[in-house]
Amino acid sequence: MGRNKYSKTEIDAIALLLRKKKTANRSQQKLIRHELRVNYEFNISDFNIQGKAFDDTELMYTIQRGAIQILDDATIAAMKEKRARDKARDEAAREKENPTPVASDWKAAMKEWEAWEETQTKHTPHAS
Repeated sequence: MGRNKYSKTEIDAIALLLRKKKTANRSQQKLIRHELRVNYEFNISDFNIQGKAFDDTELMYTIQRGAIQILDDATIAAMKEKRARDKARDEAAREKENPTPVASDWKAAMKEWEAWEETQTKHTPHAS
């Protein structure tokens, strides 16, 4: 789920992208939806009626019915900062619980293996 609180500036940009989506081809629509999700945390599926196209008109209707709130820029900026801090905190906690494995240097590992094999063949008598 994305956000449901946006600034007026963000709503204007989202509406513009939704208008562009109407006339775009399939691959362009995909890029526009990606931009909406990444740049604005706006997921069309959070607000649309199943099977109905979601455009700038639907966006305004969604605002009118109260599913999306428009707040001032300072409040939105503070909200984004808090989300970023929370995300960083959660990521740090996940990393602490499950540290990423250290990538091995396969060439160094191969040299160690070959050195070990060599010591084994020197100490093991050959069958005659």
